[in-house]
Amino acid sequence: MTFAHDDTAAHTAVPAMPGPSLAGVEDYIALLKPRVMSLVVFSALVGMVAAPSGLHPVLAAIALLCIAVGAGASGALNMWWDADIDAVMTRTANRPVPAGRMTPGEACAFGVVLSVGSVLMLGLASNWLAAGLLAFTIFFYVVIYTMWLKRWTPQNIVIGGLAGAMPPMVGWAAVSGEVSLHSALLVAIIFMWTPPHFWALALIKSDDYARAGVPMLPCVAGPDETRRQILLYALALAPLGVAPALVGLGGWLYLALSSVLGLGFVLRAVAVYRRREGEAARKAAGGLFGFSLIYLFALLAVVLVEKLAGLPPLPSLLPGWM
Repeated sequence: MTFAHDDTAAHTAVPAMPGPSLAGVEDYIALLKPRVMSLVVFSALVGMVAAPSGLHPVLAAIALLCIAVGAGASGALNMWWDADIDAVMTRTANRPVPAGRMTPGEACAFGVVLSVGSVLMLGLASNWLAAGLLAFTIFFYVVIYTMWLKRWTPQNIVIGGLAGAMPPMVGWAAVSGEVSLHSALLVAIIFMWTPPHFWALALIKSDDYARAGVPMLPCVAGPDETRRQILLYALALAPLGVAPALVGLGGWLYLALSSVLGLGFVLRAVAVYRRREGEAARKAAGGLFGFSLIYLFALLAVVLVEKLAGLPPLPSLLPGWM
C-alpha cells in the first residue's frame, strides 16, 4: 500500500477560527503533550544524576525545567503542523487545534516562543553545549520528523526516534558540560526501543494511520513484516539494554533487572510475531506496547536508584573509554 502526499491539501482541513480564542489553560497544557514530556523529563533527570555533576542544584533544577519546556514546545509545534491529519485520526481528533478550540497560529506561536525561551534559558543557566543539543532535538523532532519523515517514509519512527532519545544526553551535558559515551549509550537504548514500541501501537491503530495517509510500517509493508521488524529490534535491544552494566554505568541491580526485562521484551515480541490473527494478535501487540513502557521506565529508574543510593557500578570492560 502506498501513500501519495498532496501538498496542496496540507493544513487546509483545519480552518482558521474567527473571533476570540476558545482555548483554555487545559488546551495549552495539552499542546505540551504532558505524557510524552514526562518520559523526556525522567530520562533527562537520569542523565543529570548519572553524570559527574559540576552544577549547583538550583541551576540543575532550572536546566531540567528548560528541557521539559523544550519538549513541550516540540509537542506544540507537532500539533500545529499535524492538525490536518490529527483531525481524521480518532485518537487525536480532540486535540485543541483539530477540535477548533485553538487556531493553528496560536499553537505555532506558543511552540516557537517556548522553543526559543527554553534554549536561551538553558544556555544561560547551564552551558551552551546543552542548549545546542536541546535546539538540535527540537529542530530534529519538528522539522526532520514531523514536517518531513512522518508523511514520507515508513522509517519515520526509526530515524525520527533520535529526537525522543536525546534527553539523557542533554541532561548529562547540562550538569557536566560535556558529552560522554555513557550518555550516548542511554541515547542508543531509547533509540533502539522506539521502533518496536510504536510499531506495536501501529499494529493496533493501522486503520487510523491509513485513513490519515501516514505511511506507518504496517500500512506500507504489511503487518507480517512489521512483526518481523519488531522481533529483530527486540533481539537487538535486549543485549543493548544490558550494556550499561558492562561499561561502568550500572551495577549488579541493573545487570539483573535489565537481563530479566530484556528477556521479557523478547518473549513478548515473539508472541507478536507468532499471533497474527484476530483478538489474540491485538492482545499480543497491546501487551508488548504496555510492557515496553515498563521496560524503559525500569531501566532508567534503576540507574537513578543506584546513583542516588551510592551503589557502585560494575567494573567497565572498556576502561578509559567512558
